[in-house]
Order: sequence, then C-alpha cells, then structure tokens
Amino acid sequence: MATVTLQQIEGLRYVEQARLDRLKTALERNKLGQFATPPELALSLARYARAHFDEGPVSFLDPAIGTGSFFSALSHAFPANRIRRATGFEVDAVFANTARTLWKTMGLDVIDADFTLQSPNAAYNLIIANPPYVRHHHVAWAEKERLKSRIARSLHIEISGLAGLYCYFLLLCHEWMEERGVAIWLIPSEFMDVNYGAALRRYLTDRVTLLHIHRFSPTDVQFSDALVSSAVVVFRKTPPSVEHRARFSFSGPIDSPGLDGFVDLETLRLSHKWTAFPTATSVATKPDVTLGHLFTIKRGLATGCNKFFVLSKDQVREWDIPRQALRPILPGPRFIASDIVDALPDGSPGLSPRLFLLDSSEPEDVIKSKWPGLHAYLQTGREQGISRSYLASRRAPWYSQEQRPPAPFLCTYMGRARNGKHPFRFIWNRSTATAHNVYLMLYPKGPLLHVLGRDPDAHLQVLRALQDIAPEKLVSEGRVYGGGLHKVEPRELAEISADAVLDRIGHELRIERQESLFP
Repeated sequence: MATVTLQQIEGLRYVEQARLDRLKTALERNKLGQFATPPELALSLARYARAHFDEGPVSFLDPAIGTGSFFSALSHAFPANRIRRATGFEVDAVFANTARTLWKTMGLDVIDADFTLQSPNAAYNLIIANPPYVRHHHVAWAEKERLKSRIARSLHIEISGLAGLYCYFLLLCHEWMEERGVAIWLIPSEFMDVNYGAALRRYLTDRVTLLHIHRFSPTDVQFSDALVSSAVVVFRKTPPSVEHRARFSFSGPIDSPGLDGFVDLETLRLSHKWTAFPTATSVATKPDVTLGHLFTIKRGLATGCNKFFVLSKDQVREWDIPRQALRPILPGPRFIASDIVDALPDGSPGLSPRLFLLDSSEPEDVIKSKWPGLHAYLQTGREQGISRSYLASRRAPWYSQEQRPPAPFLCTYMGRARNGKHPFRFIWNRSTATAHNVYLMLYPKGPLLHVLGRDPDAHLQVLRALQDIAPEKLVSEGRVYGGGLHKVEPRELAEISADAVLDRIGHELRIERQESLFP
C-alpha cells in the first residue's frame, strides 16, 4: 500500500475544509467564530516559528485545531523528528473527526472537547493558533462569568465582559505553556485599541515577553469570509526584562513587513492605542483642548428596528399616523449630498427621502381610541415580534424612543478612506431632525455654546474647523476593520485635539476661558 504524503493529506484537508464550511451558513459560522486559516498564512507563521524557535524537540498545541491547518504547516516547516508531541482541541465534533482521520498517521492527538473546560497541562513549548472569533454578544452570560472567573483565578486579571472569545483562549493558554515556551496567535487587531482589550495588553506587557506584533493592512483581509483586520501576536512565556523592547510591524507578510520598529514596554503600558505603532515610537502628548471639552458627543439613537420605527412620508399617509407620534429624523449619509442640512419652514430637513421617527408615550388603549391607524400599525409590530426585540422590550411603552434631541453637528460613524477620501464626514444640521446611530451627535457646550449663542454665524466656522481635522488624526483615535472600514466611537472622537476649532474661533473661546468658563 502506497504511503500517503504530507502534500496529499494537505490537499485532502483543503477539500474537506471547503466541504465542512458549506455545511453551515455564513451566519452560523460567524456565531461560532469558525473562520479557516488560509494555508499560505498558516505556513508563513509556522516558518516564522521555526526561525525564532529554540533548538530541540517541539511540543505543539492548538486549542482550536479545526481541520488542522496549523499542524499541517508545522509538519511542513519542522522536520518530523523534532515534533515530539502535537495536540489539538476541537469543540465541533464533525471538524474533530475530520482532523483525526486526516492526521492519524502523523501523530496529531485530536481531542473532541471544549478547550476552555479542560484542566491545564503545562507540557507545550509552541502554540500556533487562530482561536474562534466569537463576538461577546454570542457568548452566554453564564459562560462569560465562568471564563472571567477562571482568568481571575489563574492570572489575577480582570477581563471585560465585552471581550471576544479569542481573548479568553489566549489568556487560558498561559497555564498550558512550558516556561520559555513560544506562542503565535492570529487574532483580530481590535484588541490593540479597544477598552476591552486592556486585559490582553496588560498581559502582554507584564506577564510575558512580547516579541512581535505584526498587523496586516486593513485592506489586506486575511479571511475571505470575515470582515476583520488581523494581527499576529508572538510572545515567550517568561517575565520581560526592564529594558525589553517589542517589535511592531505593519503591512505585508510577517517576515517582510512594510513598516518595522521597536517600542519599549513603558511606552506600551502608557498607550491605549497600539495601532499607532510602529509609525509612532512614543506616546503622543494629550492635547490641552480636545473636542470633548467643546462638545458632548453621543451616538445617534438606536431604534431596535429602523425598518419599523423609521417611516416614509407615504407610510405616514397610508397608516394615518398622527403628527404627535412622529419626529423628523435624518436619512443615512448617502442621502445627504451637502455638508449643510437646511430646514424647511416647519423645521424638518429639506432632504429626500423625508423620514419620520415613530415615538409616542401614550398607552395603547389611548392610541386605539384616538388614532386607530397608528394602533393598527403597532399591531403589525407585535405580529412581527418587534415589541419583543431586545431594545423595544426594555422600553415603556415599547414604541417610545430614547431621547436624542437634534444636534447642530454630526459626524458619520463609519466610513472608508478610498482614493484619498476622508473616511468620516462632518455635517451642520440646521433642521429639527434627530439622527439614528449611523451618526455621532455633537452638542456644543461650555465656551463653545456661549459663542454660538452670541453669534449664530459662527456655526459655519465650526463646521469648517471640524472638516479641517486631518483624516489621520481621526483614524488614529478610531479603529479599523477588514477592507479598510474605519469606525470612531463617541469617546474616541472626544479625545481628538480641538486645535482646528481654536485656529478658527479661538480668539472668542479664549475670552470665555479667561472668564473661567473653559476647563
């Protein structure tokens, strides 16, 4: 009987991976975090491991083995006589059986179990893994509490409930590693910037020696079926020396990056935005005056179901919805061609389409007697289950909305920077329309509010000042996803320097500052 070669097994694995992926919908795989590692990427990481791994036998662990892409790559990169032990955990029985069948002659021990439930065994000196990218809202509350408790006991680290499952996998593997063992993790780069990545960043600076973080360009999506910007995190299980500097690189392959540099640990500990490296080599000084000093910044309102709660003019007429139950609301950014939204005589925006937010605090029995058309429309919402949805079910009554008064200035929440285009737009809203959560709403406060109250014409200067903010400043405070999709949260926008505003109307603001109205 002919011996099956490693290349033949990898060919079979590739075919099986595609077959198994077709068994689930994209939504099902998204909830389970099942995104297969491309073979070329897996092989590049295995070769990187060999180049940086100490001589001697390898004890390999993959806590989310899938069909075995990393074991296949390891077997290509390392001589067979160096692989002393290889173990993979897989919670999906179908994947586990496939991996076991494929690699049974190659020495891979596939354990059909949830890795996070296993008792640790510090017998491994090399981990290469692509853990499941399961967003926190797909992890049950009880499961989060169990995982958080386990991390707290083993590492004395408090981790946010907003962390994705991949964060727990990485931290739990600490107890499975031998001292001086090496770990290479392919994970979403979001942990480098977001608040809920703080536990991971603290672990990487304090508990292990961070060797290298390579961040792929957001436009170079590593997973064809997941819109996620990826990073490779490499560390050794040993406390860092005081003078240690970690390598950061960006763009291109890990062994030949486009940008490269080293950052000392103290700088990393002080920084809350690791994606600034390696372009930056130190922590930027926080500006004296930020947008947060001049504006209260909030996300636009979340209706829970825009398709139901945001109505067109025709729908209002068809269902005979009374004016008392409606508020004007802006359409999405693609319907706003100008950066100034003018108002009609009634205060509503002079835009097409004209949209209205359904919002009433009246009890249903009152609505039924006064406005039968509105009552009939609400019944369609009940039939569709909208009244039982997460947000609606937490409101009383369920068809009332959170209060987001019209904001004079808006910033789009997400966008792409293509052909030199700014990823975010600032808009001056002169209408009485509120906005939903595709916008950030900027409410002037303190000295700026006083200036605008005295001189309404200053609104245009403020708009132009906001538009003067360099795109790279907005991008550096925000976060980025696969495909170059940028996002900025209210707190991140508030951290951006207000120098552009001060340059235009600073003489007026400084008068207010002298009057102790400025922070």
